[in-house]
Amino acid sequence: MTALEEVSTHLPAERTPVAQILTELDHSPAQIGLYRRYYGFAEVRRDPRATVGDLLLAAARKLEHLRGREEQVRYLAYAPTIQLAAPYPTDVLGQVRDALGLTHAAAFSLTQHACASALLAVDACGKLLAADGDPDALALVLAGEKTFTRVTRLMPNSAVMGEATAAVLVRPGGDRDRVLGYATRTYSEFHVGPFEPPDLAARFDELYPTALAEVIEAALDASGLTAAELTLVLPHNVNKMSWYRVARMIGLPVERILLDNVPVLGHCFGADPFVNYRTAQELGRLDPGDHYLMTSVGVGATFSAMVLRR
Repeated sequence: MTALEEVSTHLPAERTPVAQILTELDHSPAQIGLYRRYYGFAEVRRDPRATVGDLLLAAARKLEHLRGREEQVRYLAYAPTIQLAAPYPTDVLGQVRDALGLTHAAAFSLTQHACASALLAVDACGKLLAADGDPDALALVLAGEKTFTRVTRLMPNSAVMGEATAAVLVRPGGDRDRVLGYATRTYSEFHVGPFEPPDLAARFDELYPTALAEVIEAALDASGLTAAELTLVLPHNVNKMSWYRVARMIGLPVERILLDNVPVLGHCFGADPFVNYRTAQELGRLDPGDHYLMTSVGVGATFSAMVLRR
């Protein structure tokens, strides 16, 4: 059964107020107030001097359990939302693979689920490792991106984007941080993503909390658990008010959703649940044996949830 060997993250040092970003994107003071007071965003972390490869390597190099085990890494997966992570002919994944000494690993990207692709990558790598049958084999999943264009700096009416990254070492079995259930649903009528006409955007806003609650329930069903048995939800960092609605739908106290990083990091593409995992560890909010749930929603629209046992 798929499990997480280790999770590491990188938080760029530069703190940028969301008011500055939204002003640069021609938002009015009233709109800026909406993102700050209602959605809960205050600042994001960015590094204008770093490439996406630099950011991913900074996270991966913190993996203590990777050192000396490079030869065991059979798969290297990058899970970006943006299909063109860097200008041609830059090979971001190849650069990271070579720098980490993983030249023997099969390297590939998964973008089909947008910001939910990192959860997809964990599930896919776990299945690949299980099929290989080597209990010592590992896979490395990378998540996080650059906010290098106007479109990548903001999800309208949802989130301000940041550049934190995550590296996830996946193993084919074990008792710690084991995946108990995974569910994903795609609603293809919203495939145009952030470029939806107003009527379609309104329909998505109406669907969003129900669809997310349903995929959470599906992942819980697959794991044999109920929401009441969850110690913590590690969410994607979108506006806080949407989480209050989802919490009511699944019958979970909002205090069990780790929203600490929404105001200080923003939405960091597919890295969010894993960045929140590290924060939960640092805050002492997860003990051995606890059940927790990771969620993410990808533009397009894919809703995903994964239940794990610490």
